[in-house]
Amino acid sequence: MRLAGVSVKKKRKCKVTTQSNHRYPVSPNLVRRNFQADKPNTVWVSDITYIKTLEGWLYLAIVLDLYSRKVVGWSLARRMTIAMVKQALMMAIGRRQPEPGLIHHSDQGIQYACDEYRQLLRSYGIVSSMSRSGNCLDNAVAERFFRTLKTEKSNDWRSMSAEEVKLDVVDFIEMFYNGERLNSFTGYLSPNNYEKTQNNLV
Repeated sequence: MRLAGVSVKKKRKCKVTTQSNHRYPVSPNLVRRNFQADKPNTVWVSDITYIKTLEGWLYLAIVLDLYSRKVVGWSLARRMTIAMVKQALMMAIGRRQPEPGLIHHSDQGIQYACDEYRQLLRSYGIVSSMSRSGNCLDNAVAERFFRTLKTEKSNDWRSMSAEEVKLDVVDFIEMFYNGERLNSFTGYLSPNNYEKTQNNLV
């Protein structure tokens, strides 16, 4: 490794993003760790992660389709707000036009449990599902995407401006992860190519 000029990318201390101490109701866990879907737009998973930049924290919210593991919606912001997760959801809805009955799975964070977000889900006929409290394995596919993002990007975001990091993350999602990265779950095809081979919209 020394001769090749490479080094290990170490895992950094976790920053908690789930604010589950709230008064809002918790949806039942409809997914129950069954992370497979027979067709697009039947089960979406959503989550939030943090990214350290030269100018402070950035927060990334994603919506991922379990069928192809494609990130169908995302949002980046300097603060972890309800508006951020709504923006990611609306991007996914605008791109995919799901039929009523779609399951939306998330953790119990206040951004997903609040009345405002629940009303948005209901207005599109989307059914809310939530992980059990403190159980990250109940949303393992979203967690796995974040792990991929943070370990496979070679750029040191801590030395980059927030705007530079935003561009870098968007490029990773749209160009590399959705368009090029091979996934064992989809038979070593990228999410976009998997959907093409199954004659589904990309």
